[in-house]
Amino acid sequence: MTGSPEIEWRRALGERRFLLQRARASGALFFPPRLIEPRSGDGDWEWVEASGLGTVYSVTVINQKPPAEPYNVVLVDLDEGPRMMSRVDGMPAEAVTIGLRVRARIAADADGASLVVFEQA
Repeated sequence: MTGSPEIEWRRALGERRFLLQRARASGALFFPPRLIEPRSGDGDWEWVEASGLGTVYSVTVINQKPPAEPYNVVLVDLDEGPRMMSRVDGMPAEAVTIGLRVRARIAADADGASLVVFEQA
């Protein structure tokens, strides 16, 4: 892949692939996409496939004006280590709890762009 890490990551999502970056020297995985590994400053990294599995670290339920349904915003600790913000689909927003095991799914937003969301594992 060529281009900025963000562009490369979004291109992979469009191909239905959920990738993380890994520093070659330390093996540290990191997210969101960036030019260098944040702890060491290592600029020598590679893309690796994420397992897609994780655990909800925190959850917030956003209540909207009826008749709109509430939705959730979550932080998910991926099994590989990085933490990412997303949402959990496929269950009522209020049913999402800290510690819930989840699996990633690539979905499309309202504009058709690919994004990572989660479902109960």
